[in-house]
Amino acid sequence: MLAHRALVIAMLPAIGLRVLTVLGFPPAILFYGDSFAFLREELTPGTTRPSGYSLLLAVLRPAHSLTLVTVLQHLLGLALAVAVYALLRRRGLPGWGAALLVTPLLYDEFLLLLEHMIMADAVFVVLVTAAVTLIVWRVSPTTAAVGGLLLGLAGITRTVGLPLLILTAAYLLIRRYGWRPLVALLIAGAIPLGAYATWMKVEKGKFGLTEADGNFLWSRTMSFADCAVIKPPERLAVLCPDMPVAQRPYPPHWLWESFSPLLKVPGAANRNQLAGEFARQAILAQPGGYLGAVATDLTQLLRWERTAVDEKTPYKLPVSERPISESVRGVAESYEAGPAATRVVEPFAGWLRAYQRFGYVPFPLLMLALVGALVAAPLRRRWDALLPGVAALALVVSPPFLAAFDVRYVIPAIPLVCLTVGLTFAGARTPFIGRRAGAEQREPAEVA
Repeated sequence: MLAHRALVIAMLPAIGLRVLTVLGFPPAILFYGDSFAFLREELTPGTTRPSGYSLLLAVLRPAHSLTLVTVLQHLLGLALAVAVYALLRRRGLPGWGAALLVTPLLYDEFLLLLEHMIMADAVFVVLVTAAVTLIVWRVSPTTAAVGGLLLGLAGITRTVGLPLLILTAAYLLIRRYGWRPLVALLIAGAIPLGAYATWMKVEKGKFGLTEADGNFLWSRTMSFADCAVIKPPERLAVLCPDMPVAQRPYPPHWLWESFSPLLKVPGAANRNQLAGEFARQAILAQPGGYLGAVATDLTQLLRWERTAVDEKTPYKLPVSERPISESVRGVAESYEAGPAATRVVEPFAGWLRAYQRFGYVPFPLLMLALVGALVAAPLRRRWDALLPGVAALALVVSPPFLAAFDVRYVIPAIPLVCLTVGLTFAGARTPFIGRRAGAEQREPAEVA
């Protein structure tokens, strides 16, 4: 225990923050319509998002306790910090250094918020980081299979997790760890993805994970699309925006608001297909506009404050009870078997709202740490740092290309950035060429 006293000292206040969150905002924080879609009793593949998180909630439903869900998510967050700490110690970092690098996992206010939300994000963060941590810990067919399974589960939790399975496979291939870990990773990852896609086929007649990838990409093009340039065929022209570019709202609004031409297209599958076709034509016709919109979104990473004091955002802890609309009240109260609206209990809630104003890692520092570590890792022959680093970069960069920037989408990269920095400056080097098929596995600390 004395060897890990720095971690114990770091964790005690972090546990206290989570206790305050549970006491201050019982039973959970509900996010717009998304939380209620996850909580529905009838289990069906989601239209706009995969239902992996719904499956977890269904397993916990018999307890009829949203508090149980949030407490479990808080515990998973704490356990993840311990796992990252353990890997960094294994790679040679001193206790104080490893504990320092996991403090963002323990104290970042947005991670606290996501752990207390009925949303898929906290579970997604745990699945992705746990998979990467396990594979970096030691590559073998067993660890690769478990890591692949976790990444597959991440893919049916949030589709942005899908590229991470491919990136991990590429990592094993480039590092030449042999065919057995690679095959184990891909087969294990394909199991939850294939099972979910088959469920989608049975329920909705389409083999896939969602019916909205085209919709989201189309909403991205609303930042720049000019139908006079695109010249879409008549069947796609209905999706043309009817307002000047300067007056158009942010892309997500085009998915739900009444002004959106997307809502004029009947049928979820047909709408998604046509939207995808329009988006691809728009990007090919206006590549500069597309890249410009992505670059504009990515400048949000240079913003020091997550949210301004007077900014309206769903990512602030509430100051008063949030009433649930009648259309979805029954969904939440059925799961909770009683009142489910988020209550605000003072003084605990007030203390946490004050903490939220400063308890975070500013995105510019996070991105500087990530880029610096990705540059330094090859120079220092810390090849294992590249997997979490590239995974973090993919999580940060891909949403603006596929939909739009959202501060929530950056948060899953935080644990991976901490892991990347720690592995880059750890004491034990790792060989570029990993385990070949049939060769003995050597521990990284034994490699010169």
